[in-house]
Amino acid sequence: MVKVIDLKSKTKTKVSVSNLDFYYNTVQALFDITIDVPANQVTALIGPSGCGKSTFLRTLNRMNDIIPATRCEGKILIDDKDIYDTSTDVVALRKMVGMVFQKSNPFPKSIFDNIAYGPRIHGINKQSELSGIVERSLDRSGLLNEVKDRLHKSALELSGGQQQRLCIARALAVDPEILLMDEPASALDPQATMKIEELIDELRKDYTIIIVTHNMQQAARVSDFTAFFYEGKLIEFGETQKVFTKPKKKHTEDYVTGRFG
Repeated sequence: MVKVIDLKSKTKTKVSVSNLDFYYNTVQALFDITIDVPANQVTALIGPSGCGKSTFLRTLNRMNDIIPATRCEGKILIDDKDIYDTSTDVVALRKMVGMVFQKSNPFPKSIFDNIAYGPRIHGINKQSELSGIVERSLDRSGLLNEVKDRLHKSALELSGGQQQRLCIARALAVDPEILLMDEPASALDPQATMKIEELIDELRKDYTIIIVTHNMQQAARVSDFTAFFYEGKLIEFGETQKVFTKPKKKHTEDYVTGRFG
C-alpha cells in the first residue's frame, strides 16, 4: 500500500479512498488503493493499458454498479460521506460526480436538448430556467459562441472536439462538484485537444477534476497531482511536478521516462 500523502495542509480533501479492492466476478482488478484527492485541483491517473485507471475512476460515481458480478470492498468518502453506504442515493451521487467519457457521446437530439436533458431529469422544466442553464453550461465549456445560433440543430452535426465539449457542458448542467474524465481528448486532433486542456484549466477553479490519460505530456500540462497505477495497484501519488521529475519509486521513473508502457 502506498503511504498516504498529507494534503490537508495544502488543500481540503474532496475524495478519500481507503483500502479499496475491486473485483470483476472472481478477478481482482484493484488492490488496496488508498488515496486522498484534493478539492479544486486536477488529479491525473496514469499508467499502462489495463492497469485499473478507468476501473478506479468508475468506482467514484458507482458506474461499475451497472456491470454484473462486480464487487467493491473498502471505503470511498466524498465530503466525509461513504458513497457505498446503503443509504446513498446513487442518482444524487451521479449528479454530484459528473463523467465525461473517452468517446464523445452526444444524444441524437438538438444541442439545447442535450444540455437540458439532465436538468429535466432532476425536475427542472421551466423553459426560461432551462435556457439559462443551457447558456451558462455552454459558456463554461467554451462552446457558446460557436453554437449560439444553432442551439436547435442536431448535436451530431458538431465536430468531434465540439461534441466532446458539448458532453462536458452536459455534465456541468446538473451542477456537479466533481468531474471525472476518462481520456477526454484521446480521439481528438491537436487543436481540439488544446481546447479541452484549456477548458480543464479554467474549470479547476470551481470543480474537483480527476482525469485518466495515457498522454504523459498532457498529464504534466493539466494536472496538479498525479497517481501512477500499475497492475491494479497505486504505485505512487504526489504533486505532478515531483512525480515527473523526482519520482520516489523506480517503477514510476521507468514509466514516466518511457522505459516501458
